[in-house]
Amino acid sequence: MNIIIYTLKKNFDTQKAERFFKERRVPYQLVDLKKHRLGQKELSLFARRLGAYQLVDRKNPAALSHPVAHTDDEGYILTCLLENPGFLRTPIVRNGEQVTLGADESAWSAWIQKG
Repeated sequence: MNIIIYTLKKNFDTQKAERFFKERRVPYQLVDLKKHRLGQKELSLFARRLGAYQLVDRKNPAALSHPVAHTDDEGYILTCLLENPGFLRTPIVRNGEQVTLGADESAWSAWIQKG
């Protein structure tokens, strides 16, 4: 199991994800998207698993003032998210090819059970 938590800031859902894995003694890696930009391959995986439209943080005023929040054109969304990672909804939690968005403890529990 190789858990990676992608985040922009320490919000409630990020803290919940960290606490979940710490309490179960599951090692994880925290990736701060302000310091480490996502690659095209990673972003494409997230879009395939979650849908590009779901990746845009529509509670972020900066994202809402940008056309990316008002389109469903996957190519455009991915291009904008690569250029502006601040528009991403976080945390994105990845275990290999499996990906969740936000706090999804039921999915994480299933990952741990499969081991």
